[in-house]
Amino acid sequence: MSVAIDPSTTLAEIVTQRPALARELERRSLDYCCGGQKTLAEACADLGLDPDDTAADLDGAQGGSAEPWATYGPRQLVDHVETTHHAYLHDELPRIIALADKVAQVHGGRHPELIEVQRLTHEVRADLDPHLAKEEQVLFPMIRELAGSDSAPTFHRGSLSNPISAMLREHDAVGELLAELRATAGDFVVPDDGCASYTALYAGLEELEADTHLHIHKENNLLFPAVVDLEASLPA
Repeated sequence: MSVAIDPSTTLAEIVTQRPALARELERRSLDYCCGGQKTLAEACADLGLDPDDTAADLDGAQGGSAEPWATYGPRQLVDHVETTHHAYLHDELPRIIALADKVAQVHGGRHPELIEVQRLTHEVRADLDPHLAKEEQVLFPMIRELAGSDSAPTFHRGSLSNPISAMLREHDAVGELLAELRATAGDFVVPDDGCASYTALYAGLEELEADTHLHIHKENNLLFPAVVDLEASLPA
């Protein structure tokens, strides 16, 4: 059964309980990943939207119900994020980079904004590649160790809240890059003279944005708070 939405519901709760509504939030520029702890009323106030009307619109949309990941513990959620979102980025980023380079070369003369789209796409990858590596090689193994322990492990970086804070800052940075990319690309609307590669690039960038927003939501609003709570609950 779908969870009812009202202005006091946080953006994170909306997407966790009804993931299909992520697109509806994005369409209204409501940031559910990095800004997920805001209530719908607070987020609407920032954008000049009516919170009651927005809540009613969202509640009436076809939003489905919670996915299994909404109930996962830290170990399961780490595995899910890595096999779903990390795997997607490892596969998709090289393809999108190649398209951005090709489309900028072919169409950049008539559409100079494509040069900036190309630069921003490379910058997104330059931010995400080391970020994924740090999660896969450092943070996620630490979370798996914590989840399998009866007492709080001693990590050389101290509390897990330290690397988590660094990941949160990096999430904010890539979120800003994605917003700039969307604005530069005109909301990913392909011009009339756009070729198939142009269309594929903008479709790929829009999918990348949506997947990364959901990826960040799962970490910021589910995984990281659960890890902090788990670490605090274990005896030293």
